[in-house]
Amino acid sequence: MKKGKSDNDRQRMKESLGMQEQGGFAHGNVPIRAVVTAALACCAACWGSLSWAAPEVAVVAVQSRAVGQLGEFDAVVQAVQQSTLSAQTSGRILGLRVQAGDRVRAGQLLATIDDRETQAGVSRATAAVAQARAELHNAKAHFARNRELRAQGFVSASALDTAQAQLDATQAAMEQAEAMARQSSVQQGFTQLTAPYDALVLQTHAEAGDLAVPGKSIVTVFAPQALRVVVQLPLSRAKAISAASAVEIEMPQPDGSTQWITPAVRTLLPGADPVAQTVEYRLDLPKSIQGVLPGQQVRVRIASGLQQRMVIPRSAVLQRGELTAVYVDSAQGFVLRAVRLGGDYAQGVEVLAGLTNKDRVALDPLRAGLAGASSVGR
Repeated sequence: MKKGKSDNDRQRMKESLGMQEQGGFAHGNVPIRAVVTAALACCAACWGSLSWAAPEVAVVAVQSRAVGQLGEFDAVVQAVQQSTLSAQTSGRILGLRVQAGDRVRAGQLLATIDDRETQAGVSRATAAVAQARAELHNAKAHFARNRELRAQGFVSASALDTAQAQLDATQAAMEQAEAMARQSSVQQGFTQLTAPYDALVLQTHAEAGDLAVPGKSIVTVFAPQALRVVVQLPLSRAKAISAASAVEIEMPQPDGSTQWITPAVRTLLPGADPVAQTVEYRLDLPKSIQGVLPGQQVRVRIASGLQQRMVIPRSAVLQRGELTAVYVDSAQGFVLRAVRLGGDYAQGVEVLAGLTNKDRVALDPLRAGLAGASSVGR
């Protein structure tokens, strides 16, 4: 029985193979070969209807330019006008009206301190002024009477002098009482912490309920309109820095890229740090600069002493792992060529090897690597 079953299986396999040799049929008695042929024809028609536009890529000539370099340094953005507001009187903080990031106006209330003690001082000073005013009025009347009696010869000259001395003392006491009243009023004003100018709140150092004492920091504010970059430079390079031909700051852009800008004002402080042996270099940013905050770290590039260097735009460099290359324009199209780079300057990045002054490189290496890419801007 097993042998008969095996013979039947071989017979069915032969019939199946025979069907395939004759072309076979798909479902619905349609030949499979016809279906495949129709599908290939459709794909070919669709592909032929597509038009492929070869990309055009701008090129730039490799040039030798005069560049200068002293080095790149880490720097920190700093507000030109920044204040840490502290308590000037003792008391419990009743309320903190702002938080970090708030925009405040000059004179705006930031925090209030318990003023019951200072209010009592104001009341005492007001009462002292009223008492001194009454005593002064009495002293003036006493002196006027003694002056009339002296004119009539009823009192001696010493009595008139005594009345004059009492009037002067009472006048001085009056002035002292008024000064104490002004001092108490000023002390009362210290219980309300206000913004010294239009600013942004950078940080709060206390909360409602904390004890405020003279000198304790409560709020730090800064004026956002004027910012500068501060860099600490080695004292040994101070002379070269003062003679720098160009200074640039690398600023972040909203799209995530960076841009090198020129500071509006450069100031090298005359003093040096006695421990670190560094000098502080302040670079005021143009008022048009946006998107940077105090405390943000940036890079500063200082150039001194011009020298001829072969440079290309940074955008022309292609980085793929350890490969650094550019696409060079040639008669046969763009050719990928490995290069060795040097320093990064304002005019571009230096090329140490791989290019000559006769070469032209693609500004967009990604498009230059596409098939059929051609150059423009010759």
